[in-house]
Amino acid sequence: MGTVRRVLLASPEQTHALGVRLGTLLAPGDFVGLVGQLGAGKTHFVRGVAEGAGVAPGEVSSPTFAIVHPYQGRFPLHHADLYRLRDEDELYATGFFDLLGPDSAMLVEWLDQVPAAAPREHLRLELRAVAAEERELTARAVGERHEVLMRELLDVTAR
Repeated sequence: MGTVRRVLLASPEQTHALGVRLGTLLAPGDFVGLVGQLGAGKTHFVRGVAEGAGVAPGEVSSPTFAIVHPYQGRFPLHHADLYRLRDEDELYATGFFDLLGPDSAMLVEWLDQVPAAAPREHLRLELRAVAAEERELTARAVGERHEVLMRELLDVTAR
């Protein structure tokens, strides 16, 4: 079912920095799903990813009402928020599945709302508040590329 790793992030700055690191490692074809309660830091993390992927500062916002926002950095980056969706049929109607492919990367908040949104190979990151500013990140990688992505991302944090 994939490799699982956990890391403690001591501050919002550390959460953002890990997002930036992921953005530098991200490549077209990658799929990253984010899970966590409201206020867990998902959008904050995504802002870091977008920054690391070369997206202009200030472009990233939570796409709760638009469902998917496209960004242009080193490559096309799609940021989806599935919070308001109930099932795969609603997601299908948005055109979401047409955006998956080898030419862009996908970041999906609230992946647990529609788990079928994730392709067979993906990286799932769960953020959980453990204190006012501390977050525990649990990463699960499925597939060789996403295993490498997780290892490169978290091995830096473990030092």
